[in-house]
Amino acid sequence: MNTMARKLFGTDGVRGTANTAPMTAEMALRLGAAVGRYFRNDGNNQHRVVIGKDTRLSGYMFENALTAGLTSTGMNVFLLGPVPTPAVGLLTTSMRADLGVMISASHNPAEDNGIKFFGPDGFKLSDEAEHEIERLVETGVEPAKAANIGRATRIDDGRFRYIERVKSSLPSALPLRGIKVVVDCANGAAYRAAPEALWELGADVIPVGVSPNGDNINHDCGSTKPRVASETVVAHGADVGICLDGDADRVMIIDEAGNVADGDQIMGLFASRWAEEGRLNGGALVATVMSNLGLERFLGDRGVRLERTAVGDRYVVEAMRKGGYNLGGEQSGHIVMTDFATTGDGLMAGLQFLAAMVETGRKASELARVFETVPQMLKNVRYSDGQAPLEMASVQAAIAAAEADLLGNGRLLIRKSGTEPLIRVMAESEDAGVLEQSVDSVVQAVEEAVKT
Repeated sequence: MNTMARKLFGTDGVRGTANTAPMTAEMALRLGAAVGRYFRNDGNNQHRVVIGKDTRLSGYMFENALTAGLTSTGMNVFLLGPVPTPAVGLLTTSMRADLGVMISASHNPAEDNGIKFFGPDGFKLSDEAEHEIERLVETGVEPAKAANIGRATRIDDGRFRYIERVKSSLPSALPLRGIKVVVDCANGAAYRAAPEALWELGADVIPVGVSPNGDNINHDCGSTKPRVASETVVAHGADVGICLDGDADRVMIIDEAGNVADGDQIMGLFASRWAEEGRLNGGALVATVMSNLGLERFLGDRGVRLERTAVGDRYVVEAMRKGGYNLGGEQSGHIVMTDFATTGDGLMAGLQFLAAMVETGRKASELARVFETVPQMLKNVRYSDGQAPLEMASVQAAIAAAEADLLGNGRLLIRKSGTEPLIRVMAESEDAGVLEQSVDSVVQAVEEAVKT
């Protein structure tokens, strides 16, 4: 198949437009069979897999296709229905499953969908495991014997199990009574779990984006488009807003004035507080190369290291596990706290922010901007399959010149997107002129290279 001509897995599972390669029902069937064979390779019929999804219309199609592929290899499937991505990581371990599957394209528009996998430890699969599963998709697998076909069972209380775990991340002596919270669920996977958890903890909850219809996930709502939530916070005189994305593994915080704080500000707050309390493992925060230089300087002033990784929350988690760190994340709002969860959890991060408000007695605006950001500029250049613009001498020369201009006054980051054929050119500098010139010179060189 043409879909196998390039890597099937991106930085976060398999993703694309529904009913367009690779996100077709046929591919989901083959992928289910391949991952089923990978985890059930001993002929034993006790192997389990849990499947969650967000609220996209295509989720029904992929849920059924994956179930067919998995049961065809003898895996027993437990269907959770719409639940946040972190709930799948949690329930994979608590149900003693071999595998967890989340059907979601996260913050992408409704026409997209994706499939991502969690191993028996609740963490996302390694590159090596994905490579082997991809090989099995390409070669095909032998189905189980008729007597060994797996069963499929719907689990009705997955959401409630997740809510209880989320609530347990806050001390029982820390009620949220008296705090008015706007929670924007992006018409996505947390549309019931997030408001219920906050209400059970005593908060006065104003829900936004809790009417999914299959087509409105992330549409003018959620962490990537927080305007409505911001306006709702101001209109209702709320104390704070928690803005999730479609599968609830990202969060943005909105203060009482309607200002939005990204993942860097949230991580800065958590890291500094945890360091003061002596519970920041290794004295470090793990973040990606995209995190703002201002965050690095803020942490350095407090004796906290910033360990940078490639873009993608899975790489953040890998570095955290390798180094024994317990806090990491991305500027986009993935906040990973391995004391509580195996992957980014927007709702848990939101609760930790509320805990900081209660414990300090300070307003959200006082906690949501802990450092001044260094001006950042990002531009994208699209290229065609088969092109390698970053290898061209003219582009490399432009990059070297831009790096020289920024030396000592900022930084330059050039990378390929993990999900689209884009070259991303990002720079940071307190000198606006140097910032713009550095980015534009590299962008122009890349644009000329892709024309040739």
